[in-house]
Amino acid sequence: MKSLKNCVLTINSGSSSIKFALYRADSPLRQLFSGELEKMGTKNIQLSFTYSMSHQKNAISANGVGHDDAANFLIDWLEKQDGFDAVKGIGHRIVHGMSHVEPEKITTELLDELKAISAYDPEHLPDEIKLIEIFGKRYPERTQVACFDTSFHTSMPPVAKWLSIPRRFNAMGIQRYGFHGLSYAYLMEELQRMAGRKSAQGRLILAHLGNGASLAAIKNGKSMDTSMGFTPSSGLPMGTRTGDLDPGVAWYLMQSEKLSPQQFNHLINHESGLLGLSEISSDMRELMKCRDTDHRAAEAIELFCYQTKKWIGSFSAALGGLDTLVFSGGIGEHDPEIRKRICRGLQFLGIDLDERRNAKNEAIISTDASAVGVRVIPTNEELMIARSTRRVLRNQ
Repeated sequence: MKSLKNCVLTINSGSSSIKFALYRADSPLRQLFSGELEKMGTKNIQLSFTYSMSHQKNAISANGVGHDDAANFLIDWLEKQDGFDAVKGIGHRIVHGMSHVEPEKITTELLDELKAISAYDPEHLPDEIKLIEIFGKRYPERTQVACFDTSFHTSMPPVAKWLSIPRRFNAMGIQRYGFHGLSYAYLMEELQRMAGRKSAQGRLILAHLGNGASLAAIKNGKSMDTSMGFTPSSGLPMGTRTGDLDPGVAWYLMQSEKLSPQQFNHLINHESGLLGLSEISSDMRELMKCRDTDHRAAEAIELFCYQTKKWIGSFSAALGGLDTLVFSGGIGEHDPEIRKRICRGLQFLGIDLDERRNAKNEAIISTDASAVGVRVIPTNEELMIARSTRRVLRNQ
């Protein structure tokens, strides 16, 4: 490969995986490769990656690499790839950014701020901070950029942010923030490109349905409400997260099961949701395979679709009607049956699904006569991180 002038590396870190992608900083950005370091914290860590030009998929084992060494294992691999020497900026998805409204260059002051709020999101922030520090130690001359998942929702009106707890806690930052913002920002750009500015400025519900799942209510291009709140554990039932939960359940389980706060946090984030209710899997694909033979799988699927339908109805009321519904995320993009179940009974809102289009995962899956346009738009958080990182680099 010929020498590259400028590249951008994107990092999307979780507690058990690190997704990454390298882009050439052209206009438009061009992806060179992408991949994921998976199953971190287990004995079967694996690095999978795909070269964009050849679409060649590869995987290498990282057996024996501990969780704390996994990031350095990834960086050692990245250093051997064409284009890495040309990296000028490293963009990180930061799940919780409180009131930050734009991507920012990562400084010592910003890192200290993130460390101070790491207890707000113990499932993501500590690992994200650790990864930033590792990259900073190995490449102190390269700019690192924080891309906040909460930024998209800073436009929500105060009433959508309030929690009905003593007001003094709001002053401490205990409020509803919303997440999946990078995904929603990308979907808004794609919707405007595909359907025009008028459609993108209408009354929209965006449904990011994957292992993590949420919905956002959009009006005039701005987030008005979203299903996730103070943490990404709230809202819809997800792969392993409870979604909304009666706070009395927390008190009761911590007393009756003698759970510590850490154990309860693990319960609601890693043992619940589809996995907890089905006792089979957190993966919707696995549950769909056995839904006809195992009532637990069927009930988990039914709950997911029912709750998603409720949120669509709720947000339609908050928006004063609905013009466009967008499905995205792993489930939203690829599972026609789930989309069909969610939309069933929503004809009163003006939703009329075309079964043939839906079965083929077409871009528009509503009928021509449907008052509400229903779309399927694949999301791309990594590309959104790359765009934001390039913009910060240009403004330095």
